[in-house]
Amino acid sequence: MGASKRYAEHYDAVGEERLVARAAAAGPLRTLTRAELELDVLPVTTNPRPERVRAWVRFGDEPLRVRAEAVMWTATAVAIRFHASGTEYRCWVWSSAVAGRQT
Repeated sequence: MGASKRYAEHYDAVGEERLVARAAAAGPLRTLTRAELELDVLPVTTNPRPERVRAWVRFGDEPLRVRAEAVMWTATAVAIRFHASGTEYRCWVWSSAVAGRQT
């Protein structure tokens, strides 16, 4: 007897929330600095309909891949937001840390 595919996404999300909680205990969510973002040089695009993505983030030195929404970007970085255990997290990551549209 196999596992139910109906609830797979729910259990994946629950597991991810536990991983985020554990990683958050390792330190604060890290984001790119203003100097790294070069916001005074690079234009910023705001997405009116945020795209679902998978992104690598760091809490302290703990790396973690999360389901997120890409809300803004530059030529080199993406601003993402994601939720876990009732908390919204926001940070900027390098664009290479983000994998495109997810369902």
